[in-house]
Amino acid sequence: MPDSPALIAAWARSAVAPHGGAFRNLHAHEIAAPVLQALLQRAGLPASAVEAVVMGNALGAGGNPARMVALAAGLPDRCAAFSIDTQCCAGLDAVAMAAGLLASGQAEVVVAGGVEAWSRAPIRQHRPLVAGEPAVTFERPAFAPDPARDPDLLQAAADYAAAHRISRARQDEYALHSHARAITHRALLAPEIVPVAGLHFDAYPRAMRPSAAARLPVQAVGDAIDANAAAEDCAVSTLAISTRADGAAMVLLMTEAAARKFGIRPAAQWRASASLGMDPAMPLLAAEAATRAVLQRAELPDVHACDVMELHDAFAVQGLTFCDALGLDATMLNRLGGGIARGHPIGASGAIALVRALSDLQRFNHLRAYGLAAVAGAGGIGAATLVQWLG
Repeated sequence: MPDSPALIAAWARSAVAPHGGAFRNLHAHEIAAPVLQALLQRAGLPASAVEAVVMGNALGAGGNPARMVALAAGLPDRCAAFSIDTQCCAGLDAVAMAAGLLASGQAEVVVAGGVEAWSRAPIRQHRPLVAGEPAVTFERPAFAPDPARDPDLLQAAADYAAAHRISRARQDEYALHSHARAITHRALLAPEIVPVAGLHFDAYPRAMRPSAAARLPVQAVGDAIDANAAAEDCAVSTLAISTRADGAAMVLLMTEAAARKFGIRPAAQWRASASLGMDPAMPLLAAEAATRAVLQRAELPDVHACDVMELHDAFAVQGLTFCDALGLDATMLNRLGGGIARGHPIGASGAIALVRALSDLQRFNHLRAYGLAAVAGAGGIGAATLVQWLG
């Protein structure tokens, strides 16, 4: 008998396309709707059964992207739709909210995940304070009211690398392995991907020799805290950053009663989620904090109790720090390549990590195995979700 209010009947994602790539002309709902339709087809569930859609989205700049996705996918007009913007954490936070809807009795069948059409993101501007002055265009909003605690995310990663002496060579090696895994295992990734706009594989991963990687430009140099750190090359290169991207991912969750009603045998169950905040000046550490929290909620001793671990690594230094802090060998994380190789469709990245974890659990097919997905976001927030395979 399942001991979770949320059972997982299916999961799916689009490929991840670099900004300006295959999805450059598509709005968020045009990327996500085919994924949602395929999700229902895989589960053998009619669209009329879905009672709510919860969708993470960071760059849509308003409206209700979840409602757009639901209608574009042909779900009934009565279907509820909730859009979540917790930036990079939004895709996993959407899953946590969906589990809450099921547990509280507000719904029995919910689709949850995230979508981002970064290539079509609106141009954002602040209204002028004085009439007649031009509006001020901005790339990103503030994530903390105190500018001193709201660093550029790339610079924060570079500062951390310098302060903790995480060399460029180590960062680049981590990134090269991520790209190599993604390319080598493209066939294993294929079943989870729904073709959209003709793209059926992640387009960004590339084969590269270390000598070529070493020639890539530096994107940020951190402020070292002592002379020894300053002497070491801890810069963040282009290779060690998850590129801007478009994509969508989602899971189908339902109660046990709904599974019986529709004759569906769920493959996995949601066990716990955690979403929390910490120092906004060092956001890359929040995924580790959320992971510790979700393990505690699930009453697991440590991360080694998880059979599959997926972190959306926006920066190589983040992946390395996550592994160091939790005592993980980096080969155990993101076995088929991570966000460094795929790219970063912000509102979808956490959901993609979860889809990856579920796909690997299915591949291993170990009864009661655990899968972890984690992500950190701007403003010093982190999210993590733990699922368990039912076989």
